[in-house]
Amino acid sequence: MKTFKLRKLVILDYDKGLEGTEVNLIDGLIINREDDQNTWLIEGFIDRSYWDYFENKQHEELMVQATITKNTNEPASFITKMKEMHEIGNQMNVMLMGKLIDKQKKDVEDLLTALVEKGYEGEKLIKKFKEVY
Repeated sequence: MKTFKLRKLVILDYDKGLEGTEVNLIDGLIINREDDQNTWLIEGFIDRSYWDYFENKQHEELMVQATITKNTNEPASFITKMKEMHEIGNQMNVMLMGKLIDKQKKDVEDLLTALVEKGYEGEKLIKKFKEVY
């Protein structure tokens, strides 16, 4: 396994036309599990004010962009599902498990934009993206 510092986390909201919601991190890490399924674990330590936001998304697949190691690095895109979330005093942690999207960010954005323009949204958008991708 390889562990990296998580510098920035953005959730792409399907209901808002893939507008990004940046999660203000207190701290975070991302782990390449190097398993047979090529899964990654993303953990963010954040303010508890995000509780309702993530609680509402716990049964959805989430497309996220994660910037690791340095803020100047290009973000990597992942398709994830929430694994766990826990209260920790006035803060909380959220754990997402998912797969790295190998295509360049521009290619992914172009594909998603085209699908949204064709009327796909929510779960149908995710399903179609997986079919095409």
